[in-house]
Amino acid sequence: MNIVLSDEALKWFTNEMDVSKGEAIRFFARYGGSSPLHEGFSLGVTKIEPDEASVQIEKEGVLYYIESRDEWFFDGHDLIVDVNPKLQELSYFYKKS
Repeated sequence: MNIVLSDEALKWFTNEMDVSKGEAIRFFARYGGSSPLHEGFSLGVTKIEPDEASVQIEKEGVLYYIESRDEWFFDGHDLIVDVNPKLQELSYFYKKS
């Protein structure tokens, strides 16, 4: 399982979440909404230090990660993060690993 971030997503995190070097961004399963992988659950994102990161990638000095307790949500898929150009919001794609 991997995390893939587009250049546009990296810019979005800097501009919208005021992320800077040395900080961490967590992707997590949250109750509510829906996703292509699970009805009733969607993907959340927050700026917080890791507890038990199982998947991580560092880009421009920022750690992007998924905790081990949230791995079930991805069901063996890579997480691909981009930006929807019309909405200027993050968009998530899942590719079977």
